[in-house]
Amino acid sequence: MWAPPPQHGHTIVVTGANAGLGFWTTLRLAQAGARVVMACRNEQRADAAARAIRARVPAAALEFVSLDTSDLGSVAAAAAQLNSLERIDVLIENAGIVHVPLRRQESVDGLELVAATNFFGHFALTAGVLPTLERTPGSRIVTLGSASTRMIRPHLDDLQSRRYRPFHAYAQSKIMLQSFGFELDRRLRSAGSGVRSLSAHPGYAISGRTPRVPGVNEPRRFKRFRDALQAPVAQGKDRGALPIVRAATDPAAFENDGPVYYGPRWMLKGDAERETPAAVTTRRDVAELIWAEAERATGVSLLP
Repeated sequence: MWAPPPQHGHTIVVTGANAGLGFWTTLRLAQAGARVVMACRNEQRADAAARAIRARVPAAALEFVSLDTSDLGSVAAAAAQLNSLERIDVLIENAGIVHVPLRRQESVDGLELVAATNFFGHFALTAGVLPTLERTPGSRIVTLGSASTRMIRPHLDDLQSRRYRPFHAYAQSKIMLQSFGFELDRRLRSAGSGVRSLSAHPGYAISGRTPRVPGVNEPRRFKRFRDALQAPVAQGKDRGALPIVRAATDPAAFENDGPVYYGPRWMLKGDAERETPAAVTTRRDVAELIWAEAERATGVSLLP
């Protein structure tokens, strides 16, 4: 199983760090010695997650920053707070909606809610904290992709899902975030920046296959039973976090050219390995459409 190298002296920001993949990513990074900034919507839930981590890692260096990626005002405030840090070695863009609404909803900014939460907020956050990433040697940005990026064709003329279908909206938001991660790396390198960008996905990681953590992950007995039936193709979120942690810490990540993408060995489960991403997420023409929509939706200009 992949184990990160020591992370002492590194500051890593994890969005959505209080539950699911974010919790297990934060735990593994804290075990490696990193200082982890938990950027979360709910401070009480973040406190519960931090207590659970400190019960396992008493010396864990954890901090809280309020962040709701669906609210551009919250994103701007969080970015300002994060820029007060001396360094950010890794920004992990994990927060998002997995169980999407059955009907189309809009964020406080009038954006389609799934796209706003999973992608547009992270686009604006990246732009906001880029100055701190730039002054941190060897820094990187990890966007959270998904196996679902292989399952649909994105509606490039409808990136805010006005023709709303729940799963399509979710998968399309992940295509946008993953595509952004790869295009961001191209633009950073073209600009001569030392910051790098890559992506990772957790496979099919579900809570009923995840160890119980009071206050963080407490699936009911029926969900445990139902999720256990999917054991041949599913894993817990504790293992789903491995590709994210590897993307954040693998010193050999950028030894080869091309988009860097980590996922489970057998696509849906297994140890963390480098993978080939869905072709649509590496197309420049698609990335340029997504980037333009992100700038229009957020009002933020990033690496034109």
